[in-house]
Amino acid sequence: MFGKVKGGNLIYKVCKTWAAIWYLFVGIRHKSIIEEAADPTKQYIFVANHISYIDIPTTMLAVNQPYRVLGKHDIVKYPVFGWIYKAAVILVNRDDIKHRTQSVRELNAALSNGISILIFPEGTFNETNKPLKHFYDGAFRMAIQTQTPIKPLLYLDNHKRLHYDSIFSLTPGQSRVVYLPEVSTDGYTSKDVSMLKEKVFGVMEEGLLRYK
Repeated sequence: MFGKVKGGNLIYKVCKTWAAIWYLFVGIRHKSIIEEAADPTKQYIFVANHISYIDIPTTMLAVNQPYRVLGKHDIVKYPVFGWIYKAAVILVNRDDIKHRTQSVRELNAALSNGISILIFPEGTFNETNKPLKHFYDGAFRMAIQTQTPIKPLLYLDNHKRLHYDSIFSLTPGQSRVVYLPEVSTDGYTSKDVSMLKEKVFGVMEEGLLRYK
């Protein structure tokens, strides 16, 4: 009804309200730890660790500027939620090169319309015993191509609130989000994707170890 940009922004505002109400209902307390605040007048590629089903409502409460989430295509099959998901999320099917190309075009279009992007660079839940699992290149390649700074976020407690092993493991408590300093892409070229990825990985890994 309102178009891709205004309509998408409206859906995110509704989802933000839903997340706040749901957190209140289930006894989860959102807490921000700001090492460096995000500038609401700037565009970022936000990256966050992925450890729980509640990472999405946490994201809704953590990011306070227009943005879009890059999400897996197979979620659209779920009734009702799938429709909202399709309308609000930039979909990617990593097994389909044509679909991946379309996703990149949509991400670039969002950035050109003043909208930030949030990507979980691990791609799926971190089920290892390490702070982070391997990062995909996509977020860092796009950051370099568009010269958009990266803003790392750390979700510290979500696996304690709702573990990925079971959707019935929900427990009340705090959900802390750390806003790490932005990582500039100035001076990076297409040949430096791995270098930028390793830098952000190191910053986030160090932060997770420090807070835990």
